[in-house]
Parts: sequence; C-alpha cells; structure tokens
Amino acid sequence: MRLSFTSMPTHESTHESDPIAWRNAWLVLAVAIAVRVAAAALVPLAPDETYYWEWSRRLAAGYLDHPPAIALFVHAGTLVLGATRLGVRIGSVLAGALASVVLVRASRALGGDRAMLRAAAIIACMPLAQIGLALATPDAPLLLFWSLALAALIPALQSESTTRERALAWALLGLALGCALSSKYTALLLASGLAIALVAQRALRPGLARPDACVALAIALLVFAPNVMWNARHGWVSFDYQFTHGLVAHRGTALQHELRLLGAQVGLVTPLLLAMLGAAVYEALRLRNDPLRIAFAIIASVTWLFFVATALRAAVEPNWQAPAYLSAIVLAASSRAQRSRAFFRTALTLAALTTLVIYAHAIVPFVPVNPALDPTEAGFGWGTLASRVDAARADAPRNVTAWIGGERYQEASELAFHLPDHPVTFAIDVQGRPNQYDLWPSFASRARAGDRLVLVLGLYTRAQDDPVIAALTPHFAHVSLREVVALRRGSIVRASRRIWVLDGWRGGWPQELAR
Repeated sequence: MRLSFTSMPTHESTHESDPIAWRNAWLVLAVAIAVRVAAAALVPLAPDETYYWEWSRRLAAGYLDHPPAIALFVHAGTLVLGATRLGVRIGSVLAGALASVVLVRASRALGGDRAMLRAAAIIACMPLAQIGLALATPDAPLLLFWSLALAALIPALQSESTTRERALAWALLGLALGCALSSKYTALLLASGLAIALVAQRALRPGLARPDACVALAIALLVFAPNVMWNARHGWVSFDYQFTHGLVAHRGTALQHELRLLGAQVGLVTPLLLAMLGAAVYEALRLRNDPLRIAFAIIASVTWLFFVATALRAAVEPNWQAPAYLSAIVLAASSRAQRSRAFFRTALTLAALTTLVIYAHAIVPFVPVNPALDPTEAGFGWGTLASRVDAARADAPRNVTAWIGGERYQEASELAFHLPDHPVTFAIDVQGRPNQYDLWPSFASRARAGDRLVLVLGLYTRAQDDPVIAALTPHFAHVSLREVVALRRGSIVRASRRIWVLDGWRGGWPQELAR
C-alpha cells in the first residue's frame, strides 16, 4: 500500500460538497463523544484527577504543577454534577468535544466535506484522543484552546479574508493562545511554532509588523498575566518545577528515553496513523506551496521535535506530544492526495481496535500487565481504603479532632474525594515529588495539641522500617498500626497501604518531613 500526498488549493470554493460525508462526520463525532461520556462516568478517578479536583476546591491563579484552567473546568463540572466521577470529568469531556468539532470544521475549511469526515474518523479512532479526552487533566483545556488557535489561524493567514475578518481572527488567536498558556505551559511551543512559521516564510513575514499580530500578542499576555503574577508571589515555583520536571536529566540513558517515547506514540497513536500524520506534515513542508499548510506543519514539527530533544536527557510522558497531532490531523484530513483508501481504512481499523481493547481492559482487565504498572488500575481500591480510614477517625475520643493524611498527594487526594464529608487532607511527602500540598497549610499549622492523625502510608517489609513513622513517633503520645488494606480491582491486588493512628499530638514537626 502506498501513501502519498499532493498539493491542494486553500479556497473552500474549490471543494466539492458532499452532504453524506458531512452528515456522517457529525454522526461519527456524536458516537465518539457519547463513548467518552460513558467512560468518564464508569471508570474510577485516577489519583491525578482527584488531585486536580482538590485544586478546584481552592481556586487560584496558579498551582505548583500547572496553570489554573483544569481547576476551573473541574470546579464548573462539580457545581453542576457534584463531586462525582462525571462531575470531575465533564468539563474536560466537553472541552474535548468542542476541540473535536473545531478540528473537524478546520479540516472542512481546507479540504471540504470529505476532509471533515476523515478528521472525525481519525479523532474518534485514535486512542490518544478518544481515551485522553475522557479524563480530567490539563491536556483537555490545552487541546481545546490549541485547536481554537489553529482554527483562528486559517482566516488570519488566508489572502481571501477581508481586513476586518483578519483582524478578528488575530484577536481570537491571541485569546486562544492566552487561554492555552493558562492551561499548560506546553502552549509556549504553539507560540514558538507560529513565530517560526511567520519568520521562515517570506509571504508571511510582513504580518509580523502588522497591528493585528501585535494585538494578538497583547491579548495573549493579558490573559496569561494572572498566572505570571501568581508565580511572582510564590517565588516562580511553578515555572521552576516545570523546568526541572521536564528538562533536568533523569535516570536512564538517552536511548532508553527515546525508545520509551517512540513506543508510547506507536501505542497511543498506532503505527499506521502515526505514519500517515507524519507523512502529511512532511509533505506540507516539502511542497512549500501553501503558507497556511506550511505553518500548520511547522507548529506540529516544533512541538513533536521539542519532546524528542527533551528525551535525550529525561523521560517524556506519553501525553506531552498530543498537541503536535492537532495540526497534523487537519493536514492529513484535508490533503487531496491520491491516498490509498485501503491504507486509510486499515489505519483507522487498527486504531479503533486498539481503543476498544484499552476501553475493554479498563472495564474488565484481561491484558496480562503488571497491576502496579497498569494505568487503568490506578483508580481502583481507594473507596475501600477510605472506608477503613473513616472507621479509624470515627473512634477517636470525644473532643479530639481526627485529621487525615497520606504519604503522597495521590493518597491525600483520593481519600479526600472518597471520604463522605470530603475533608481537608494532608500529604507528608517524605519521598514524594513537590506538589500543591506543599503550598497549602500543613497538619502542624492547623492541628491542636492532643489531636489525632490517621495516616496512610506505603507498605514496608517491616513496620519499624517506615521513615515517616520513625520521624513522627516523638511528636505523638501513642502510635499504632491499625491495619493493612489491599487496594483491589476485583480479585486483583494491585497495591497495599498501611493505616497508622497517631494519637495525642505533642506539637512540633520533624524537620526531615518539612518542606
């Protein structure tokens, strides 16, 4: 099978209308979105999702890990649907749905109704899109606003646009870019790719000096300013964390990081779709006959290659490259290539089957994967653990406040979500990474002498080996191991946690646990 791409005009008037393709595109999107809604309601929340839910209860202009957009989306969803799985995720699901619509319409603007159908099919079948857009993560608002920026770029750069249309498009582009930066700092790659595209193409360079571009930049900076000011008040903690988290060398060799990155993209995009999207970007760069398509290709290339370069020093998470595929989808869908229909259908079939397998495994596990390494297992077992923790705090003496804590943000946020009263919880973080709990009031700043702390820790071979308990024991009158709770998914035990009860707080806090 041979996959090739040829040039195409950008005038929508040259595209043939196909009512059947138009109708089928919306049908495909509707089915895909319905599946995401069902998955969002059925699959338990992973620890990162309950962590963002914790953010949504304490709204701010920034957080240690990311800008605030995901907290706002979760907050809006829970206002309507409460602290439920769907309530936490519905904002992201709707963001993903709107992003899908925007990409499909952008594909139609460049390639007609059939391009619209091809884009809808790619989005519906690709595991990275279909599954990722059902989760409450910062990627959902990022992909929405990135998509809106790409859509605004079409009238902003097309010669057919009127002066008024171009000015409005640049303003919307600036707004979308500012919102994308307020979703995830990865949006800097969108700005960088766009700047490179404008500088690299002689036909577009004059646009850099136009007032429209300056207005767009001013709007983007204005929207992003609250997060910058929040960082300034907090010692630039979020910028510093993202720089060290993403760019500082980690364990492992460059080859190991690159192979892991490639393997993740092959698995989440699937090999044939990955080849097709890459071919569309390459062909747009090679032909150099359409400034708009070249701009889309440069944005995709800059984003994708940045993380390839990052993997030379550090491990790259599979979802980080997701924005690169947005403009690649539009390019592949809108191409007028004499493409092999068999190749396209085979690519979609493989991607759809992969997505179905992942969804099926998330519901009933059947793929032989180590439970500790299986991301679909991460949300299971926390309800049982929360019920046992609730029992441990319920038998505290009268007039004694029982507080809840976890070793890391994962335990702290899952317990806060699953306990019936959604209490304030703390993360001890002796072995965890820096996180937002480090910026919130700690147990030592809120508790009173004599209070109880119910603390959930990891499982050590011997209880006396636990460094957290060893450090805390002098600060409490009595410390006891209440029980060990298995985190189960059906009959599968994926992990275990110890529940410790620390009574009679004497004041103070060990220095080694302070951050």
